[in-house]
Amino acid sequence: MTAGGRIRVLLVDDDALVRTGLRLMLGGAPDLEVVGDTADGVDVADAVTRLRPDVVLMDVRMPLLDGIAATRGIRSRAGHRPVVIVLTTFDADATVVEALRAGAAGFLLKHTPPERIVDAVRRAAAGEPVLSPSVARTLIERVAGGGGPTEDRRQQARKRFALLTEREREVARAVAAGLSNADIAARLYLSVGTVKAYVSSALARLELTNRIQLALLTHDAED
Repeated sequence: MTAGGRIRVLLVDDDALVRTGLRLMLGGAPDLEVVGDTADGVDVADAVTRLRPDVVLMDVRMPLLDGIAATRGIRSRAGHRPVVIVLTTFDADATVVEALRAGAAGFLLKHTPPERIVDAVRRAAAGEPVLSPSVARTLIERVAGGGGPTEDRRQQARKRFALLTEREREVARAVAAGLSNADIAARLYLSVGTVKAYVSSALARLELTNRIQLALLTHDAED
């Protein structure tokens, strides 16, 4: 963030009108600062190095390098790694799921109301999940409805899932069901703080970046 505490945002979209609209929308929030924009994923690595954004709003489809590959590049780079929110036109688009697997914190539809986009940027910068429990649940259901994971991915997921402690697996299953931390705490008779600790330890043990990836891996392991 800037010295004044503002959240630095990078816009990545091949549609100039979308970039302009997002810049105007986010520029109206006193705690947000759009530090730059680019029209293609191929330019993201350089922009992240130069501008050091806290959050990247990333389009999925772009001419040279798509948002999935660009997101994967951000999450695997050394040094500064901003949070990525994927922007998409279709919430059922299978490429969105792949972007989440690549490390995006969540996704937003391009016609999402301005106040919700601003709120999502703030929450992502604070390390909170961008997807609401209901949206996360819908996403997992759509993944399940897409024919399920391949046998190789299922076996790999089961091996990784087995690395978790029994309590971490219980929490991971609840995350995959789309439950909030408060709901998980009530179900498992834990405090919210303890639930957060279990989520964090599961992510660290599995080398994942966010709870959406944890939900997807849990689904693959128990499909």
